[in-house]
Amino acid sequence: MRFIALVFLVGAFAIIAVECNSEGDALNAFKTNVADPNNVLQSWDPTLVNPCTWFHVTCNSQNSVVRVDLGNANLSGSLVPQLGMLNNLQYLQIQSNSISGAIPSELGNLTKLVSLGLENNKLSGLIPSSLGNLKSLRWMRLDSNKLSGEIPISVLKLVLWGNLQLMNVSHNKLAGTVRHTNKTGFAITTIVQDFKA
Repeated sequence: MRFIALVFLVGAFAIIAVECNSEGDALNAFKTNVADPNNVLQSWDPTLVNPCTWFHVTCNSQNSVVRVDLGNANLSGSLVPQLGMLNNLQYLQIQSNSISGAIPSELGNLTKLVSLGLENNKLSGLIPSSLGNLKSLRWMRLDSNKLSGEIPISVLKLVLWGNLQLMNVSHNKLAGTVRHTNKTGFAITTIVQDFKA
């Protein structure tokens, strides 16, 4: 019986280690895809057991990544699909950098995400409809980029049926109109302003 219990514990630790390593791999994929002239990501060492000791990364008690805070870090480059592997991520803050390219649709896998801060970058392309999967999201800031097309209906529905309290997509190249409303029980006066900049 003790042997079975020991095997179970070893297996559980192996699963946790694999998850932490995959999170480190995901963050390292981002690191290798960006230019970091100020060495903000210098502590991001992929050979460590998990990324919980890295600067700008916060983990929970199970050593799983819950926050990535890289605002105003002078980073350039692009987001990577691997960021969608951070299963327990609650805060992704990469605002006020020079990140370009598209928003990966894989960010729609971050179902525990509470805040998505990608404002003041150089992101282009469409807003992925997969972001409509983020039912826990409270704050979505995509303003001051070069995003185009229309806001997907699935994303707009987060305002009506999700937890989204603020969605700022102003100062992009988006098409279409969205009317301000407070039918959902709270004022949505800051959702969209100046669709075309």
